[in-house]
Amino acid sequence: MTQQSARICILGGGFGGLYTALRLSELPWPEAEKPEIVLVDRCDRFLFTPLLYELVTEELQTWEIAPPFAEILAGTGIRFYQAAVMGIDLQAQRVQLQDGPELPYDRLILALGGETPLDTVPGAVEYALPFRNLTDAYALKERLRRLEASEADKIRVAIVGSGYSGVEVACKLADRLGPRGRLRLIEQTDQILRTAPEFNRTAAQRALSDRGVWLDLETTVEAITADSISLNYKGTVDTIPVELVLWTVGTRIPEAIAALPVKKNHRGQLTVTPTLQLLDQTDIFALGDLADCKDAEGQQVPTTAQVAMQEADYVAWNLWASLTGRALLPFRYQYLGEMMTLGVENATLTGLGLKLEGSLAHVVRRLAYLYRMPTLEHQLRVGFNWVTQPLQDLLATVSNQ
Repeated sequence: MTQQSARICILGGGFGGLYTALRLSELPWPEAEKPEIVLVDRCDRFLFTPLLYELVTEELQTWEIAPPFAEILAGTGIRFYQAAVMGIDLQAQRVQLQDGPELPYDRLILALGGETPLDTVPGAVEYALPFRNLTDAYALKERLRRLEASEADKIRVAIVGSGYSGVEVACKLADRLGPRGRLRLIEQTDQILRTAPEFNRTAAQRALSDRGVWLDLETTVEAITADSISLNYKGTVDTIPVELVLWTVGTRIPEAIAALPVKKNHRGQLTVTPTLQLLDQTDIFALGDLADCKDAEGQQVPTTAQVAMQEADYVAWNLWASLTGRALLPFRYQYLGEMMTLGVENATLTGLGLKLEGSLAHVVRRLAYLYRMPTLEHQLRVGFNWVTQPLQDLLATVSNQ
């Protein structure tokens, strides 16, 4: 009687989920033991999130930073379902999808990522735009298109949150809007980029200042309406007219994960062992935004794209090891530094002994991200386009003269 292949179900197609799936498909499975690998995501495209900001300024195109899963997974044997995850039955080992089949599993990987909570301030759900995924970027670009086409001499934008996302999108928006833009960055603490290296924070402060972005530190948001935002600074509330509010703070765990009867921390993240398994469910792995993880050295692991990509290698190995009788490896996080975009063709980076700012940092950042894109084929397509696009633009300019 033929033994059934192990069924591996991966929920979430971001860095953690997709890169785990690709790595699993490359590992040396015995022919008779090659598993069925299923990847589930609500979107039909993978998103290379650190480059999402370049869509705002149209420095990059959607196909470059968000290739379809069908294209990435071609020839890998990995099945893809585009669906939202509605629930997980731990006892029956089944995943319920919205408008889709129930998926049985022998091993489950949770990599759904987080969501932006907008219901913490009156009016935010109705009037603020998040900036986390492709849908958000498209909505922002459409709003900007309408504002730019209007007769208003000023376009007033409030960006809530001065973490990496808030600062990066503020610089891009300032460059796109130019003299018409009136941007303010709202932060409840006394400094921007609290966890960033000092070099990067200083570069970001300079970039924001050069672009005329106003900083509202030690300030909280009281309410948002269709054309205003109310800010509380040390007990004094001012209502300021705005055309656009962007919300970049907070991460909420998806409902399907929040409903699981397993150990979580106070933020709702799943508590995992250094091997990235749930404490009482060794057949389930979690990584990325969902995981509360301390690595082999006992250090708390941040929830960044860099971490998720590293975790993916360990999850793939450990899942493979759990099915082939090998030893599992505790996760060892290697900090490689950090990079930020600070406007059009401008960036800052700190790491691996380097501290760079400006156009050179922009080039290094682009090359580093090109190297980390999924599949060699996509890397070559994007790299070729980046090399030839300036020449195409030059020829188009000449022909129009």
